[in-house]
Amino acid sequence: MNITDVRVRKINTEGKMKAVVSVTFDDAFVVHDVKVVEGMNGIFVAMPSRKTPEGEFRDIAHPISAAAREVIQSAVLKAYQEAI
Repeated sequence: MNITDVRVRKINTEGKMKAVVSVTFDDAFVVHDVKVVEGMNGIFVAMPSRKTPEGEFRDIAHPISAAAREVIQSAVLKAYQEAI
């Protein structure tokens, strides 16, 4: 899996959600609405999610392993830092 593009779509200067990003894998598959969020322990990447009828939020797409999550998070945060 190679991340071939990260596009910062929207940057927010106020609030906890800092940016909305699209991530392209292998020039063949894109995941939209990846969010850069400021949490209690710093900035992190949140995968796209949807609210269930029970009121919970569930990820629509997410990495399976911690290593894959780290690759995605590093690429997204690097693009975010460059954009700001």
